[in-house]
Amino acid sequence: MIFYSLQEILLMISAALLFDWLIGDPKRPVHPVIRIGQLIKLLEQKLYYSAAMGSGSKARFRGGMLTLITITLSFAAMWLTISLADVIHPWLGYALNTWFISTTIAVKGLKDAAMLVYRPLIEGRMDEARMFTGYIVGRDTDRLDASEASRATVETVAENTVDAVVSPLFYAFLGGAPLAMFYRAANTLDSMVGYKNEKYADFGFASARWDDIMNYLPARLTGLLLLICALPMRGLSSLRGWRSMVRFARLHPSPNSGIPEAAVAGALGVELGGLNYYFGRPSERARMGWPVRRLEAHDIIRTVRLLYGVSILIFAGGLLGWCLITF
Repeated sequence: MIFYSLQEILLMISAALLFDWLIGDPKRPVHPVIRIGQLIKLLEQKLYYSAAMGSGSKARFRGGMLTLITITLSFAAMWLTISLADVIHPWLGYALNTWFISTTIAVKGLKDAAMLVYRPLIEGRMDEARMFTGYIVGRDTDRLDASEASRATVETVAENTVDAVVSPLFYAFLGGAPLAMFYRAANTLDSMVGYKNEKYADFGFASARWDDIMNYLPARLTGLLLLICALPMRGLSSLRGWRSMVRFARLHPSPNSGIPEAAVAGALGVELGGLNYYFGRPSERARMGWPVRRLEAHDIIRTVRLLYGVSILIFAGGLLGWCLITF
C-alpha cells in the first residue's frame, strides 16, 4: 500500500488545484473520467438487458454489480499506476498523484461552462445562451428567458461545487489519487445511470445511493465553505445563506444537493428551484431561498466567485498546513 505523509498529501492537493486553475481538463492523454465512462457503458451493455427482463430485485443486484466493479477497478488501476511510479522514483509518484488528483476536479471547467452562458446573456444573444445552458442541464432550454437561464446556471455551479471540487479533494486528502478516483467513479456512475426513470430506477439504485453516501460529509463542508466565502463579498449575506440552508436544504430530493444550492440562494438573496420542463412536461422543483430580488446574469459571476473562493480556501489551507508541518 502507498503511504504518504500529511505534509505530502497537503502539498499534492494544493498543486493539483493550481494545475486545474491554470490548465483545466487535459485533452491528451484521454481524460481518466472518459475512460471510467467507457467502462460503465461496457459493463452496462453486459448487465442491463438481462436485468430489464427480470424482477426489480434482480435489476438492483446487477446494478449493484455495476457499481462495485466500476469503483473497484477504478481504485485498483489508480493504485497500481501510482505504486509502479513510486517504485521507479518517489518524485514520479508525487507527480502522477498530483496530476491524477487534478483530473478529478473541475474548477476551471465549471467556470468556463458557466461563462459560455453568461457572455451571450449580457449581450442579449438568447438563442446562444439557451444552447449553452442546455449543455449543462437536463431540462428544456428552448424557451428560457434570461432570468431562468441564469437560474439554471447558478444551480449547476452551486451543486457541482461539491462534485467538482470539495468531494474529490476530501477523498484525495484521505487517500491520494486512488481514493479521489474511487470517488470520481462513483460520481460518474450516478451521472450516467443514477436516474429515477423507468430504465434506471432499479438498475441505477445502487449507483445513486452510493454517490449520496460519498457526498454526505463533503456536501455539508461545502455549505460551510460557501458561507465563509460569502462573508467578504459585497451584496452577499452569509447569515441569510445559513438560514436558507437550515430551512430549505431538506426540501431538495437529494440529501446533498440542497445544501450548496440553499446556501448560495440565501447568500445571493434569490430564489432557486421552481418550475422546470423536461421533454415538454412541467416539473415543480423545491424552491430554495427567498426572492429578495430577481435573478440576473451577474449572479452567474457571483456564484463562480464563490466556487473559486471555496477552492482558494482549500488551496490556502493545504499550503498553510504544509508550512506548519514543515517549519
